[in-house]
Amino acid sequence: MSDDRALQETSGQESPRGWELLKTRDFGFLFAGQTISQIGDSLNKVALLWFVYDLTGSALKMTIIGLLQTLPPLLFGPLIGVYLDRFRKKPVMITVDLLRTITILLIPLLYLMGALTLDRLYLLVFANAIVSTIFGPALASAVPLITPKNRLVAANALMQSTANIGLLVGPAVSGIGIALIGAQNVLYVDAATFFVSTLCLMPIRMHETLQPDLACKGWTHGVGSDLLAGFRFVFLEQKTVLLLMLTATLYSVGVSAFVFLLPVFAKDVLDVGPIQLGWLWSALGVGMLVASFGLASISQGDLSRRLQMVSGALAVGGLAVGALGFLQAPLAAGVMIVVIGGSTAVFTPLVWTMLQELTPAPLLGRVFTSFATGGMASSMAGMAGFGWATDTLGPGVSLGGISLILLMTAAAAGMFAWYKSEMAGLAATKPGAFASRAVAATP
Repeated sequence: MSDDRALQETSGQESPRGWELLKTRDFGFLFAGQTISQIGDSLNKVALLWFVYDLTGSALKMTIIGLLQTLPPLLFGPLIGVYLDRFRKKPVMITVDLLRTITILLIPLLYLMGALTLDRLYLLVFANAIVSTIFGPALASAVPLITPKNRLVAANALMQSTANIGLLVGPAVSGIGIALIGAQNVLYVDAATFFVSTLCLMPIRMHETLQPDLACKGWTHGVGSDLLAGFRFVFLEQKTVLLLMLTATLYSVGVSAFVFLLPVFAKDVLDVGPIQLGWLWSALGVGMLVASFGLASISQGDLSRRLQMVSGALAVGGLAVGALGFLQAPLAAGVMIVVIGGSTAVFTPLVWTMLQELTPAPLLGRVFTSFATGGMASSMAGMAGFGWATDTLGPGVSLGGISLILLMTAAAAGMFAWYKSEMAGLAATKPGAFASRAVAATP
């Protein structure tokens, strides 16, 4: 009996440690490919920005790269979800990684041939951002296809840990690579990581059956109706999904603002330089990685328990952010940032698990792209709003505001958990209440 089959047969029992997933063929390949891919993604972020700034000498032209990488989820997210639900996830993910390999590889090749203009560079970056927008929702939709239901929290936590590993390893490797071989040559390494990820995806077996009415549709037929069906599910038909989306919106505002303001906090409050800032970034990544590994080691529980975990973690994170405004010792601030990283990293794996359980398979692509679009929009709002507040009122006030946002998110998740627990208790007592009435009415 294969490891994957054994996992499937224990899906109705109390799950053992989530780390057992790494021993299975399908999830093991997915985890390995994503770890390599995420390291490559972090390589790309550092090397590409350095390359553009070195090429143009313009900070404005460098920031356009960030804008081009941000726009696709906002412009095309829901539409991408429609098409994602019409195709099998494994071929989509392989195609995306191959396209990312090509678009990244073309940048240093065109530069080597003297044919890389700024317009062509922007076009390649934008094309890469579009296909990368497809990969995240495809991955979230694919995880339930290779993972038993009682392992989804562990699976999502391990997938999140690949991003944490990439954040810790990628920038350091990229910096060394830029110093030794130049930014343009680091991009060759980046392209190679996406190709290795493609090779890791190929042996994976995904048990997926498309609905005939979705599989037979053409590129334009029924796009509007499918788009509306996704919006109806999120905003009208499934109240739990809507409440999760509203909670995720608050979470994205607070967390994105904190990450955006971390350099300002380091410079203006702690009065430290770039080396110490690097350590603070690493502290955030360490906290997130520890939390991801911790989630992979516990039983996932029911929906109410997961919401309670989200509420408790974000309450701790909110208090820690508020406390940062009163700290001036870098070491103490680093410890607090580890706590913040760990507390905020609990959110995504648990919410992804709830969405995967609540959403019918034919709608997963649309639901996850809707979440990605909403998360990106709220992140931009958080960065812009708290950026203004920092310039106007100071970093201490902004940290207090972020703390309040995270505490509000914790309160919302806690109230949601209480409501779900009450509803479950009421449903459990109704049969007994009806039986008592029936006995009392019997002569």
